[in-house]
Formats: sequence, C-alpha cells, structure tokens
Amino acid sequence: MSEEQFNVDPRQLHSFEEFAAFLRDPKYADHVLSPSRWAAAMGIPVYQLAAQSGVHRNTLSLSPAAPGVQRYLNEALRVLEAAYELGGDMQSALRWYRAEPLATFRLLTAETLVIRGRSKDVLDYMESLGAGAIG
Repeated sequence: MSEEQFNVDPRQLHSFEEFAAFLRDPKYADHVLSPSRWAAAMGIPVYQLAAQSGVHRNTLSLSPAAPGVQRYLNEALRVLEAAYELGGDMQSALRWYRAEPLATFRLLTAETLVIRGRSKDVLDYMESLGAGAIG
C-alpha cells in the first residue's frame, strides 16, 4: 500500500465526527473505512494493521473493503466512539485506546482486547464506567 497523502493531519482531529469522517475512504461507499487512514491515525505501519485485523497485508491494498478488515475497523471505531463520549476529546480517546492498561482486563489495553475479538467486553466495561455509582 503506497503512502497516501492526507489533507488533514489526524492528530488535529478533536471530535469523533471529524475523526470518523477522516477515516472514510473517498474511493468507496460511505460505509467503508480506509485502512491507510486508520494506520495513519494510529501511527502504525499498514502491515501492523493487517496483523491486528487478522488478514494478509496485501488484503489492505487489494481489497480494503474486505469484510474482515471492515469488521475490525468498525469494532475498534465503536470502542473509540465510546471512549470519546466518556472523555470528550478524540486525541485522549486515542491515547486511552492504544496505551491505557485496564486493570479489569489484566492490564491489557482496549486495542489489544479489540484485536482479540473482545470489543463487546470493552464496550460493556465502558458502559459501566459511564453509569458510575448508579450503574
């Protein structure tokens, strides 16, 4: 996958709506998320994204709309949206997603849990955080 040039620096996106719009692949339908844009936003090489999403690295360039790729990106995006809703800042949500060890999950990060197919567990955990003492 060649280096794609973006008109927007993903580190400058502070709302979830801006971030989600950045991820949309302009070459495909609105529901397709761009693997190269995701990799840029996460600061990772595309081959690492391929490993995370469980597909061959060539799949990202040859078939970015492949169900496995899109399933992973959409699950991760749902977790990021929930993190954004709790904290109100996209860059903080990204840092939390990638780097915050979660004691409830034996110090794994949300990113690691999503990679392992446990996005629902993370979303349930975040829902309980949002409910606070009442939940």
